Amino acid sequence: MTAFTAVALLSTGCASRAPADLRVGIAYGDRLVWMSDRDLDAALDDAVDVGAQWVRADLLWSNVQPDGPDTYRWEAFDRVVTAVAERGLTLLPVIGFTPEWARPADCAGKQCRPADPAAFAAFAGAAATRYAPRGVHTWEVWNEPNLTQSWAPAPDEGAYTALLRETRGALRASDPEAYVILGGLAATTTEDGNISQTAFLQGVSARGGNHLVDAIGYHPYTYPFLASAVTEWGTPWERIDGTRDSLRSVLVANGTPKMPVWITEFGAPTNGPGTASDGRPGTVGADTTHVPEARQAQIAADAVRTAASTPLVAALIWYAERDLGTDRRDSENFYGLRRADGSAKPALDALRHAVADLNRG
Repeated sequence: MTAFTAVALLSTGCASRAPADLRVGIAYGDRLVWMSDRDLDAALDDAVDVGAQWVRADLLWSNVQPDGPDTYRWEAFDRVVTAVAERGLTLLPVIGFTPEWARPADCAGKQCRPADPAAFAAFAGAAATRYAPRGVHTWEVWNEPNLTQSWAPAPDEGAYTALLRETRGALRASDPEAYVILGGLAATTTEDGNISQTAFLQGVSARGGNHLVDAIGYHPYTYPFLASAVTEWGTPWERIDGTRDSLRSVLVANGTPKMPVWITEFGAPTNGPGTASDGRPGTVGADTTHVPEARQAQIAADAVRTAASTPLVAALIWYAERDLGTDRRDSENFYGLRRADGSAKPALDALRHAVADLNRG
């Protein structure tokens, strides 16, 4: 997850569209596979409660094949697939992250790019073979591959496109209905090894990668501002199609002007090491790391309305269902609709009501 700070002019007026045009979901990261049955049920029941149709969950290569290419440990994810299906929800697995045996010799950590794209593709194909008969047909290939913390030793459009080409082939060979999403791009700038979302998409598209996928994944975190903010400088959301250097401008230039964008993460933390801001001028600074809970609720409701009125956007998936913990030294712990103790934040009701309003048309 990434954020930004600046002063904006806010505009909250959005028209809505038919609810069938917007897929709404909740992102759980790598948490579901480690939960007790009781906690798993509660977490997924929240998705049902808010009116979501989709569940985004990590299917980590490093979890499934920790010991080598010839053995698989599917059991933990099998349980998630079953629980999701029992609730009539649709699963979006995010496939990525490399076991030790498959990393380059000079790279340590599961965020390392695979040494051999074919080995990763074999894992992806095996996953599609296992789960397509159980209704899983949509796949996101990696998470935030334009960040050094997700693609080590450094993001590389050529290496990612090679991985994407192999993986798409394996997914489609196992399941001709497979719908492939380019790994959710972080909204960032090109510095410190990271590559901006538009520059990375251009690099992938220049190598034909936009023709390998059915949609572009994107993470346009805007907090403390609303998704509907209209600014002079261009929020991450505005850079979908409202700025000169936008995802849409890249897709148009590379021959896929109607390629949909799936917002596979969006949200706002409610605590952290710095100060909180509700987006008002004068409250945002370099030390702003989070928003008050009431502002998170506003962001949640506004995101549904704004996604429904942004033509390229086909999906909005909120991150996350529950806080990871209570340690204020890291704002990553506080993106939940619920606090770590399970109590609901105002954003839970706000998201529920916004989805209900959307469904009423």
